[in-house]
Amino acid sequence: MFSLTTKQLGKLLSIFCFSFLAQVGYAAPAAKVLTFWMDSDEASSTTISHDAWQDLLDKYLVRDSNGINRFKYGAIDADRKVLKRYIKTLEAIDPRQYNRNEQMAYWINLYNALTVDIVLDAYPVKSILKIGGSLFSPGPWNEKYLNISGQQLSLNDVEHRILRPIWKDSRIHYAVNCASYSCPNLRAKVFTAKDIDNQLTESAKVYVNNPRGITVEGEDLLLSKIFEWYQVDFGGNEKELLKELAKYAEPALAKRLTKHDGDIDYEYNWDLNDAK
Repeated sequence: MFSLTTKQLGKLLSIFCFSFLAQVGYAAPAAKVLTFWMDSDEASSTTISHDAWQDLLDKYLVRDSNGINRFKYGAIDADRKVLKRYIKTLEAIDPRQYNRNEQMAYWINLYNALTVDIVLDAYPVKSILKIGGSLFSPGPWNEKYLNISGQQLSLNDVEHRILRPIWKDSRIHYAVNCASYSCPNLRAKVFTAKDIDNQLTESAKVYVNNPRGITVEGEDLLLSKIFEWYQVDFGGNEKELLKELAKYAEPALAKRLTKHDGDIDYEYNWDLNDAK
């Protein structure tokens, strides 16, 4: 009779839970604003430099044949200090003293840089889900990595309690990167206050028109789970979701979305967006 040791059973359970949680919507906290960050100075024309982050993207971000931006985590050595210094520089800034566009660029760039830094601290790793967290809430998103203006903040705080509820812009989901294969691209160019509207729209178009975002399978559609997890930000139901996606789709795909009456399935690949 086949039997398992306690250690083997534990390993199988861990694998099962990891696989299961990677497919469900556990990673979709509600957008609930942290009122501390509601202030801004709309008269301010002061800018925040993201040159250090841009230099790192220029060195270590590459695009593969499938149009997916991958990061060369294994190639960074001395530049680890550059990344950590950039994050510390942003932590020393009070973003409330800047206008809304400057703030938005600040939070998105900080989120993406911190995500890369977290992966590097654990590298080599196959998935960000393997970093921190707990059995039923894997990943590093709830850890308080940041201290800004005396406030301890996590990645989830930045995305779901600052970016989403303050700006109420679904394109944010195309901007923040979770270091995974199915995630919208980590942009090759940093976000800037001057160009952020165009940058968000461009990021949306790139993802929607890539198979990771939308794949047509006969009469059915296969969509990224991002659109299931955060459907509330894309209209609240599948009909409104498809209308929203059609805004950024190429003409043939847009037509297909607006006339869709088949099934819709969702999937997500949490493999690390690593460039070997």
